[in-house]
Amino acid sequence: MLKTIVLLLAALTVTPSFASSDSEALSQCFADNTTGKDRKDLARWVFVAMSVHPEIRDISNVTPKVIDDASKVVGALFTRLLTQSCQKEVRAAMQSGGSSAPLQEAGRVLGELAMKELMADRNVAASFSVLNKYVDMDKLNALGRQP
Repeated sequence: MLKTIVLLLAALTVTPSFASSDSEALSQCFADNTTGKDRKDLARWVFVAMSVHPEIRDISNVTPKVIDDASKVVGALFTRLLTQSCQKEVRAAMQSGGSSAPLQEAGRVLGELAMKELMADRNVAASFSVLNKYVDMDKLNALGRQP
């Protein structure tokens, strides 16, 4: 059940991508050229960026400096991936999907990798599993029994 919930949450936070050999090659290059630290840095950047939303701001004390520092780290990561590590794949994606395709693909793939990296932590997984107490499994299972 936890895996289903995690996949649902990931699907809601990730922009869909159209599969092609160029985007698959780009995705693989991003995966091969990022470390666990890179992925945690990306997750940190997403968190601090989201922390300024009016509905979330009250539970966060993220400062503008923290946002700027996280953005600087992820900006360097994107620049390295797009212009150095995966240059060939980026060019191919730009030619087949337009100039914004590599950035969209970078966001999608790196978002997925960042979520997987964070979910590997047992404390994070335990925190997500608290949701299981509040999902009505009888109602959910009844959906599968209906024609």
